[in-house]
This record gives sequence, C-alpha cells and structure tokens, in this order.
Amino acid sequence: MISDVEWTTFFPAALLLAATPGANQLLALRNGLRYGWVSAVSASLGRFTAFALMVVAVAAGLEAVLTASELAFNVIKWCGVVYLVWLGLRTVLTAVRHGGGQPDQRAAGRPAEGDGRRHDGPSAWRLARQEFVVAASNPKALILFTVFLPQFLTRDAGGAAIPLLALGVAYIGVEFCCAFGYAALGSRLKSMGITRRARRLLDALTGAAMLGLAGWLATEQH
Repeated sequence: MISDVEWTTFFPAALLLAATPGANQLLALRNGLRYGWVSAVSASLGRFTAFALMVVAVAAGLEAVLTASELAFNVIKWCGVVYLVWLGLRTVLTAVRHGGGQPDQRAAGRPAEGDGRRHDGPSAWRLARQEFVVAASNPKALILFTVFLPQFLTRDAGGAAIPLLALGVAYIGVEFCCAFGYAALGSRLKSMGITRRARRLLDALTGAAMLGLAGWLATEQH
C-alpha cells in the first residue's frame, strides 16, 4: 500500500506547502522569539494533534459529512471565526501596548530567552491550545487534505485509507521540520538582541494573519 504513493513528487510539494508562512508558522516564530524554541516546538504539538485528527477523518471518509452537512460545516466555521478574531485582536493589542524600541535587557546571571530553555510565560498547555485551535478552526483545512494528499496516489492504488494515512504522517513530519525551523529562527532572533519594536511588528503580523484567516473563513461559502 505504501508503494501506491508517488513519494518523489510528494515531498517537494509538501515542503513548499508547509514552509509557506501561515498563521501557525507565525505562531511558532513568535513563540520562539518570546519563550525559546523548546516552548515553541512543544506548543506546535497542538497543531499536529489537530492535523492528525484531520488525516484520520479524511482516511475514514468523514470529510464527506462536512461537505454534505451545511449545519455542521457552519458551526465549525463560525466557532473558528470567533476564536481567530479574539486571538488576533488580542495579539495586535499586545503589539500596541508594549512600546519601546530598545533591545531587550537581560538581568545579570539570567539565561537568554533564545537559548531554548524554559522561561516564565504562558503555560505549555495554553500555547499548545492556541496552535491546536488555529489549525482545527478551519474546516477547509480538512478538505485541503482531501485535495492535496490524494494527488500523490498512483492511478492503480487499491484501498486509499492506508496510503492516505501514510501521506498524512509524512506531511506532519515535514510540517514539524518547518515548525522547528520557524521556532529556531525566532529563538535565534531573540538571542541576537532583537528590538522590542521588531517584536511588536511580529506580534502585529501574527495578529493580522489571524484576522485575515478569520475574514477569509467568514466569507467562504460551503
């Protein structure tokens, strides 16, 4: 069944898709900048939990339920819109409230936040929950898996469930590598003494991405 997948074309396409900056990747960058790469990578497990559930749903054929049921689709859609608007506005307000353009100062003897060690801030559960909801709040993402993954099945593929699961696991692995890269980049920027102004800009961009995704979801038709 694994041989029914066109792996040589899948991995470049998956890497391009996963590396493209989006709401979740900007979250990983922001969390790496603020809390270090360990916290950022740990938080991304929330995203991968959502993706894993989507892949299982696609393999089980549950995407057809969302496609057929307008009520189920709209409930998920508007819950996602509300959460994304709330999270986006909160992130933008954080950028507006915290002024100053000087590099962050570290107290003597304290480890740098960019060194990957754990620091004070939101709990790992809260960061992971944000990643999970941002990933899961878009019902179109579930449909995206049904459009993107099947493209890499060979024409003579038999049952699609196992190859789709294999493709889903592989895509999550690629996404994890990209998330790690974004988190490490944020952590590196922090260790280089990035200014608060640049941090505010990143917060603003992340919040704008959330609001943009919310607006796109709100205008999408079933």
